[in-house]
Amino acid sequence: MTIRMVLADDQTLVRAGFRGLLDHSDDLEVVGEASNGAQAVEMVAATRPDIVLMDVRMPVLDGVRATAAIVERFPAVRVIVLTTFELDEYVFEALRAGASGFLLKDIEPDELRQAVRVVAGGDMLISPRVTSRLVSAFVSTVAPTPVDGGRLAVLTDREREVMSLVASGLTNEEIGRRLSMSPATARTHVHRAMVKLRVRDRAQLVVLAYQTGLVAPGS
Repeated sequence: MTIRMVLADDQTLVRAGFRGLLDHSDDLEVVGEASNGAQAVEMVAATRPDIVLMDVRMPVLDGVRATAAIVERFPAVRVIVLTTFELDEYVFEALRAGASGFLLKDIEPDELRQAVRVVAGGDMLISPRVTSRLVSAFVSTVAPTPVDGGRLAVLTDREREVMSLVASGLTNEEIGRRLSMSPATARTHVHRAMVKLRVRDRAQLVVLAYQTGLVAPGS
């Protein structure tokens, strides 16, 4: 199965570099490029890719608003945010808008290709520790709009416990070791929490954990 992608970045050389890295793999195909967020939304509508690699800082329509528009109109499309800095407030906003994860632009080629495959499979969040650190740092300084903690009432105690560990950056394997369960069981708890809370993926679960106060910044 070929994973179809759209590249959105206002720098031509950046797009060319990513295309060169991705098009050399038999299972990856770049089907479109965009130089701003508005073009990215149009390109997604025209090509219906599996993945969008989205720069957060672009003219006309920034990557955050473009991500929100794509997720709303095309929920099957997954967005990976591209950034130069780990602790970037725009990245948090993009995650909250529905992005499935983020990558630093200096990522190694093999890691880039694997990250795309992981997100396309909907299996897990990229760099969970880095994303959790980003969310924690951002909410401790900016205080994003809170969400009623009562929303978590639909979860069992075990699901809340697993959700808090996801927000702390643990993988399924690490959650399993912490709670004396198999990685598959941990994955099942994560999936059930996402279904009950109606979130797209682990990235949204992390954001919601902080917004509801289940996890405190720096914990």
